Amino acid sequence: MPTDAKLLLLDRDVVEPALQAEQVMAAVREAFILHSRRAGRVFPVVRETLHTGGVFGIKSGDVASQNLLGFKAAGFWPGNRGVGGEPHQATVALFDPSTGRPLCIMDGNAITTARTGAAGGLGLQQLARCDSTRICIFGTGVQASVQLQYALKLLPQHCTVQYVTVTGEAEPGFEARFRDRCAISMAMDRNNAVANSDVVITATPGSGALFEADAVQPGTHLTCVGADTAGKRELPDGVLARARIFVDDEIQARSIGECQWAPTLPCREIGDLLSGTSSFQRSPSDITVFDMTGLALQDLTVARFLYGHATEQQLGTSVAWPW
Repeated sequence: MPTDAKLLLLDRDVVEPALQAEQVMAAVREAFILHSRRAGRVFPVVRETLHTGGVFGIKSGDVASQNLLGFKAAGFWPGNRGVGGEPHQATVALFDPSTGRPLCIMDGNAITTARTGAAGGLGLQQLARCDSTRICIFGTGVQASVQLQYALKLLPQHCTVQYVTVTGEAEPGFEARFRDRCAISMAMDRNNAVANSDVVITATPGSGALFEADAVQPGTHLTCVGADTAGKRELPDGVLARARIFVDDEIQARSIGECQWAPTLPCREIGDLLSGTSSFQRSPSDITVFDMTGLALQDLTVARFLYGHATEQQLGTSVAWPW
């Protein structure tokens, strides 16, 4: 047995600077296409509530042709806010599929944030009207910020943004991050904000419907991030029935996404559009929904890029991990 085996550890300070938008979008696009072609496998998701009040999950999968195998252990601990911590926690691990030996363990928070933002951006490119300029976003946290970053990067026109907070009070820090890239203000009425938007992004903990169904106007695109566990939702009843629905994974969406609330409605996987397996011609009056639950393959393709980058640049901490 080899005794000089190493395990590479990549913390946040190594991972975050390497997550450049172009590379992350390329990796996430690849993940969706691999999934569409069934060239990568997504194993059943674990998502369980803990006695501590947290939610713990595992997303795992592999790509045999690339010798890519791994998982992300992640969840949501709302109590972390009370001690100044981030409620979302995630760790990604890559393995050698030939031996089962761990190759790399890395911070998963930054990966989750970046790959989810990139996924939302790809959905906008494929589904939103190309003349979209008005955005309504629910939430002002980490995920809301990254979704808005990608939206402003990918929508071709200068945008006007209205945001909705949990407290109903303005968030000066959130506004400051985007003031030089758009006209941004807090929405005084959430239903009016939805009704007057081309793109609606929901990035909240998913504790309930965020607006009234009839606020959604023809031509609107909705990016839905917060429903990722059984019982969670952000959309009110009636919206999905009026929409053309796209998902990252049909099985996951029907079990833990927005589609759990309308499981018999037809939906299509976004990877089929990106791979060219199917096409979508948007009517100006179409309402589109991208129900995102997060694919293990997204985490793995991004983690593979980070592992290669760190190895090439000799970054991270290598520790002895003998057999």
